[in-house]
Amino acid sequence: MGAVKGVGSGAVKTIIEGRKDKKYKSIFDLTKTIDLRSANKKAFDSLVYAGGFDSFKGVNRAQYLQENRDGITFIEKALRFGAKFQENKNSAQVSLFAESDEVQLQEPEIPYCEPWPTLEELKLEKDVVGIYISGHPLDDFQTPLEHFCNAPLEVLKDLTQLLNRELRIGGIIGEVEHRISKNGKGWASFIVEDYTDSYEFRIFGEEYLKFKHFLIENNFIYMRLLVKEGWRNRETGKTGDPRISFLSFQQLQDTLEKNSKKLTLQLSIDDLSEEKSKEIIGLFKKFKGKNQLEFSFYENNEKIKLTMLSENYKISINEALISKIKEKRLHFKLS
Repeated sequence: MGAVKGVGSGAVKTIIEGRKDKKYKSIFDLTKTIDLRSANKKAFDSLVYAGGFDSFKGVNRAQYLQENRDGITFIEKALRFGAKFQENKNSAQVSLFAESDEVQLQEPEIPYCEPWPTLEELKLEKDVVGIYISGHPLDDFQTPLEHFCNAPLEVLKDLTQLLNRELRIGGIIGEVEHRISKNGKGWASFIVEDYTDSYEFRIFGEEYLKFKHFLIENNFIYMRLLVKEGWRNRETGKTGDPRISFLSFQQLQDTLEKNSKKLTLQLSIDDLSEEKSKEIIGLFKKFKGKNQLEFSFYENNEKIKLTMLSENYKISINEALISKIKEKRLHFKLS
């Protein structure tokens, strides 16, 4: 908790002290228990952003910051409730009735609110903690990152090892700055982040004019880059540091559709059954696509590829496997 921006040592100490005997059951249980002089609204807001109250079931992060008609957030109401509870508990009049104050003081109503979009939630989380905790913005793009990217951002730390290599990199754009040079030409610096690292790119000239519309904060991006030799100094003849040339940009969301040419399904002949074949064909009938489909059958550790013919949706079967497939009564026919 001490690593969360806005949560001081006093807030951490009182929260830990209050849960020594039992875990907090709700946000109200928390505010009734801790020293609210040490944990103010700013600390509670930061804990919301960091996911500190996610264990309280039935309340999402957005609900805590949802304002009522008077502009008061739910987390503020919870703090006021806790302060009032403690005030009543400490008063001589209420103390005569032991624990009855818990019954008499009604908990505020939890407002309804849709959860924040995942990207917004993770961004706020990182703002107060410095890292992503509950997930990563790229978690929904595992397939294109695995199959269409050939390098993580961390390899860009040493461009001398990458000269004349084409790199395909996917990530999420962070901070972007569009600028104007002394000669009046536009250029930009932008940060891209993936699972391994973050890297600040700079883009100039025609490349900037061609791709600047992709440079938007929180945009998921797929880039093809070429590492070239640095510019040669005309006076000294020396070559500068390697530079990056931008070949193309794509939305990471479009990468799978625009770059995949075929789908290959790898199957073992010995594991196939009539039921399995029907299940497979049912899936392909339900989710028809435009790309070529191939089956790679394995038998005795040998791969034999069977190609789907797009004209009539039948599979061309290698002669060596005909008897095996007939034996298993497998009918791969989509028409």
